[in-house]
Amino acid sequence: MAQPWRTIDKAEGTGNLLELRKRGERDFLLLVNGRVLMNSSANRSEIALGDSACRLVASRPRPRVLIGGLGMGFTLRAALDLLPADARVVVAELDSAVVKWCRGPLADLTQCAVNDPRVSVETDDVAAVIISASRKGAERFDAIIIDLYVGPGVDSDEHYDPFYGSLALQTTAHALTPGGVFAVWGENADKAFETRLAAAGFSFERRRPGRGGLRHVVYVATKRPMK
Repeated sequence: MAQPWRTIDKAEGTGNLLELRKRGERDFLLLVNGRVLMNSSANRSEIALGDSACRLVASRPRPRVLIGGLGMGFTLRAALDLLPADARVVVAELDSAVVKWCRGPLADLTQCAVNDPRVSVETDDVAAVIISASRKGAERFDAIIIDLYVGPGVDSDEHYDPFYGSLALQTTAHALTPGGVFAVWGENADKAFETRLAAAGFSFERRRPGRGGLRHVVYVATKRPMK
């Protein structure tokens, strides 16, 4: 008989109620307002997201990577496993409780990736971090990885969505180095988002990691050279 889930911590996030549940020794659920955000046993798309992006930039000198959204740290762990010792990884995470949990009860899942010396954590909106990197004279990123619990979809405002709208995608392109990588997690493929990606100067692949069961989408986009 399956063991019941038990709540081990709760926290008020940025307008949300965050909850961490545990079952047995290594099964965890991360919930936002009662909705399951992540399950520690279903992480293949998050791992594929970090792997796909960082595989393309790992050979660059001192690659600089931005990850928006920490979750349980699986995307970060996959990125670190591919990046060299001199890489720099910025994690933008709005909720300090998530960072605390990744350093505490969730740490063993990722070998405490958040404490890796290559990692710096900013308690900030990743959209604001991208805007800052897009400004003239700012240091650009070689890869930007968006791993949020809401991906691109029919509810994304075509122009003004802060991550997936046309204006945000243009800003993201400016925040990347030449040939930089923009990787995005999504629940399902979204044709309108793909059209906006192309218009913003990206070539891209749409991937569905794994076989069978629930298969989320990973977009891996590359900034095209300026004409």
